[in-house]
Amino acid sequence: MALSTLPLFPLHTVLFPGGPLALRLFEPRYLDMVRHCFREQGEFGVVLIIEGDESGAAGTIASIGTTAKLVDFDPLPDGLLGITCVGGRRFRLHGRSQQGDGLNLGEVEFLAADEICPLPLELAHLADLLRDVLPKLGRGYAHVDADYDSAGWVANRWAEVLQLEPDEKLELLELDDPLMRLTQVAAWSTRQPAAADE
Repeated sequence: MALSTLPLFPLHTVLFPGGPLALRLFEPRYLDMVRHCFREQGEFGVVLIIEGDESGAAGTIASIGTTAKLVDFDPLPDGLLGITCVGGRRFRLHGRSQQGDGLNLGEVEFLAADEICPLPLELAHLADLLRDVLPKLGRGYAHVDADYDSAGWVANRWAEVLQLEPDEKLELLELDDPLMRLTQVAAWSTRQPAAADE
């Protein structure tokens, strides 16, 4: 099992492969991380905080996360740096350490990408609904490559836009089978309307 070292950004959100992530940065440790990623065309890892704060030590974090690739940045009027990222590969966290500046580093095992699974006919309506929903969510999805015929891609987008609890989103991210993820999303989608993620 080959492990890689990845800078970590613990958050109170779950990033899915292929999905958008917008962040406002002010902490020096993350500004330095983003500069390095931009310079080296590198990635950082997003993991859900189970216990703790985003600005603190993030005491307990999930063992499954997703890499994030920087695709755009913009200095904001309030002096913060706004960045836009797109989710990449899922990974399993095997250990973490902390740099002197407080940046978390993870020893991670990259997980296999979703198998290519066509969208089942009985769930094709989920793709049709997404075609209506995603354009209404603004520029967040401008950098997301569409694949409405893929069960995994459709499942991931619904996992993002449904108003699910963070632990439910993590449960979906942990599923290796894209068809199982899609089936679970379909079941949960009946209990509430789609809405933009916070």
